[in-house]
Amino acid sequence: MSSLRLLMSVFVSATMLAACAAESEPPTAMAAPEVDPVTTANPVTGEGLPNPNPTRIASWATLPEGREWGSTAGLDIDPTDGHVWGYERCGSGSAGGPGVNCDNNPVDPIFKFDRQTGEVLANFGAGIFVTPHGIYADGEGNVWVTDFAVNDEGTKGHQVHKFSPSGELLLSLGTAGQPGNGPDHLNQPIDVIVAPDGSIFVADGHTGQNLTTDEQMDEARAAGLTGRIVKYSPDGEYLKEWGEIGTDHGQFRTPHALEFDAQGRLWVADRGNHRLEIFDQEGNYLDSRYQYGRISDLFITEDQMVYAIDSESNRLRHINWRNGVRIGPVDRDVLVGFIPPWESDSRPNHGVTGEGVGVDEDGNVYVAEGPASLSDAGSAFTKYVVAGM
Repeated sequence: MSSLRLLMSVFVSATMLAACAAESEPPTAMAAPEVDPVTTANPVTGEGLPNPNPTRIASWATLPEGREWGSTAGLDIDPTDGHVWGYERCGSGSAGGPGVNCDNNPVDPIFKFDRQTGEVLANFGAGIFVTPHGIYADGEGNVWVTDFAVNDEGTKGHQVHKFSPSGELLLSLGTAGQPGNGPDHLNQPIDVIVAPDGSIFVADGHTGQNLTTDEQMDEARAAGLTGRIVKYSPDGEYLKEWGEIGTDHGQFRTPHALEFDAQGRLWVADRGNHRLEIFDQEGNYLDSRYQYGRISDLFITEDQMVYAIDSESNRLRHINWRNGVRIGPVDRDVLVGFIPPWESDSRPNHGVTGEGVGVDEDGNVYVAEGPASLSDAGSAFTKYVVAGM
């Protein structure tokens, strides 16, 4: 039984026990009111929500000898064998920009780790990236990685790359080193995902999340900055796009992550707007979720539970909200679990946690540590073991 199925069964059992207890009271006694943990818990702080993965293993994955951990923002679970794909930014502790990056320190940034031991199973990608960002493993074991920065020469970056399981470069989207908002260009591509029919979706535009006035958003749109979802055919032909920087449904302030549910709906982590937006594959808006915080990534399990990670809430950008992994069912905007953050002096009362999240078939949770959490975590990847294992 998965950890969240277990959580749901605990909730149901608690409710049934409360009902049985009420029935056994003498007629003259007033039964205690039933308490529903889902509705009485606090989604802002996580208080009252159970933690299904209480055992945290820091520095879980290994790194080749002589290398130091850089930050990351993503990981994924390989659907063909259950192991963990991730990357680290070639020793850089930042999210991109000047300093160390994968262009001036061209080591292999992409890794596949054994989910049990953290041992390296594959490592490749040297010389291709500036700053990796989103990562996705498709049903054939290929791995897709976005590169959302640009090098000084303007020859790398602003692309999405598809690799075979052994590291052969199979396809690239966008024009190398040239940001833009047209069909042949990308501008800070953040994440990528592939639909069951092979259609490719890219979340494009990282700049919107800190724009807080209409004037700022107007200026960003006029400057050609993006907040959009771009759809391509399986062979990389541009098909369509939707979205721009803004706050309405169908607009985004940094579409930071993508995921599909079992119905084929596309979920978008609209980080700057503090919500999950749900669309069909033609870009029609369907629904939203609001209880998951300032979301950097999400993962939907086979039993249709949403794991969404908040790595950005702080006193200036999302006051009172705790960082951590919030967990809830696909079909309702409620929470049933919460994995707490690292406690840190850098964010008193908020804590810090990573930017990427994935869940294996046993319910173990893997977190990719970003620039805010790397120093507290000690390495780029942390594993949270499901209760009872």
